[in-house]
Amino acid sequence: MTQQLPPWPSTPLTSGPIILREFTETDTHLAIDMGADPYIPLIGSLPAFPTAAEALDWVHRQRGRHAEGIGFSFAIADADTDNAVGAIGLWLQNLAKGRAAVGYSVAPALRGRGFAGAALQALTTFAWTISTLHRIELYIEPWNTRSIHVAETGGYLCEGLLHKYQEIGGVRRDMLVYAATRLAGAL
Repeated sequence: MTQQLPPWPSTPLTSGPIILREFTETDTHLAIDMGADPYIPLIGSLPAFPTAAEALDWVHRQRGRHAEGIGFSFAIADADTDNAVGAIGLWLQNLAKGRAAVGYSVAPALRGRGFAGAALQALTTFAWTISTLHRIELYIEPWNTRSIHVAETGGYLCEGLLHKYQEIGGVRRDMLVYAATRLAGAL
């Protein structure tokens, strides 16, 4: 059963150098770039080294996440060029329990430019407009120091290590859990 999600934002979400927007068919280059990364295909629905058709299918899946009741899947786009540089999602399968999860990735050649941090800030600001949401979680492998930095810079606190929490690439992996919680007295 598809859950009813809050509406798609009426205006694109922005922060610093990025805009969060819907995916378009012109974003298949991003899928191809990210599919060449050795890690990204292990953690999502993007196949490794996707063909043009597989990249387009991935874009279509991202566009359908909201209608399916899964959450919001945004393209992270450079604010100056509107070129897609990454992806970020607010996954709301546990919204009835007041919880959400976030996942993000940036094309390998474009990392280290502040895109992920700005995207996390914009997404978190948007997430707090959902009145029934009280907790946002991030799961990060302990070796992923860049992602840890993004989470901590975004105000997420490490709550601990979950041993053998998730299977990635056929191997059970430890994950750090980071979280942001709604401030007392807020919506």
